[in-house]
Amino acid sequence: MSKKSPDDSSVPPMGRRSMEKMMRDLTKLLEQQEFETIDEANAFLQQFTGQPIPEMPGSDDPLAQAQELIYDAYEAPSRKKAIALARQALEVSPDCADAYVLLAEAEAETLEAARDYFEQGVAAGERALDADLFDEAAGHFWGILETRPYMRARRGMAEVLWAMGEDDAAIAHYQELLRLNPGDNQGNRYALAHCLLATERDEALDALLDRYEDDAAATWHYTRALLRFRQEGSGPTADAALAAAIEQNPHVPAFLLGKKKMPKQPPAYVGFGDENEAVDYVLANIDVWRNTYGALRWLRAQYPGLRKP
Repeated sequence: MSKKSPDDSSVPPMGRRSMEKMMRDLTKLLEQQEFETIDEANAFLQQFTGQPIPEMPGSDDPLAQAQELIYDAYEAPSRKKAIALARQALEVSPDCADAYVLLAEAEAETLEAARDYFEQGVAAGERALDADLFDEAAGHFWGILETRPYMRARRGMAEVLWAMGEDDAAIAHYQELLRLNPGDNQGNRYALAHCLLATERDEALDALLDRYEDDAAATWHYTRALLRFRQEGSGPTADAALAAAIEQNPHVPAFLLGKKKMPKQPPAYVGFGDENEAVDYVLANIDVWRNTYGALRWLRAQYPGLRKP
């Protein structure tokens, strides 16, 4: 059975990426001011509430110019126009990692083509960043705007490698992304948890679950429950973990067991404990439930909504 990307729905939409332009302009605007107190800074920001941030003057730096073209591509009216802008960005600066990411997502028609684009994006991101930054900024990497194109390229690389069956390489990418940014703004831990569960790397998965033990997402609860069942079978530990998962999101079992039909399109937005979260989880993880012997039968027996009177 072929593999799919473990967390397709978590890839940020281009509209969300385009917000980085606003963040960049706001940062530059603040750098031009001289505030004596935090209150002065807050008062200055208040004037932009509900108003557009003034665009900052263009930069002479080729990479900054290329990134500006990518911001335009995110708002492009067509896929064709976005691709053209990405290629224009690479002519301005071959170190524009986001240009390769956009081409991988919008132009590549095969996994091999996407992998090549993401690979070039990772290399471009590494060239664009100070080599020392990978150690000095580890732990808060995503907080530096300039690192995000590299992080997106590496995330894309991990997804494609997993889809191509290169398990070890994909897992290594996800682990490095979490080392650089343990706050995990990209949701890499969910993709990594799927990979570890699917490849039966229970010890590494246990460590990952403990690392983010306060995570309240359905993915975390149901992953923990399935892991406990696989380790110990049905019993107090696994049953309690499943009960906690069902309490967090009671919609998941019906979709996993085929009692409720999956929508034709993945949800645009995901909340906590709602049907969209359940659909998102099942899309990414139905394979590991089906491939764990007895898991669906155990779920059916434990799920209150399917118990016979």
